Amino acid sequence: MNIILKPIITEKMTKTTEKFSNRFGFVVDKRANKIEIKKAVEDLYGVKVDRVNTMNYDGKNKSRYTKSGLISGRTNAFKKAIVVLAKGDTIDFFSNI
Repeated sequence: MNIILKPIITEKMTKTTEKFSNRFGFVVDKRANKIEIKKAVEDLYGVKVDRVNTMNYDGKNKSRYTKSGLISGRTNAFKKAIVVLAKGDTIDFFSNI
């Protein structure tokens, strides 16, 4: 099971990381628990994790009007994890660019 799907790099998460330099967000597998998320981040980035907060998001109903009529759909549900690192540790997502 691949636990960490992708890091969250949005304006809101970037602002949080600037305010609290040791907090980072990840989209994770819906079946993963906090212990598995902590171990995956420590193995992948080589940092010490203090705590993990998780949130489950439901998919939203979306609809739009087109030439052929009303099209309805749903966005995917996902689980988000906010990881708080130990003091002095940091993750640089942009080092590979």
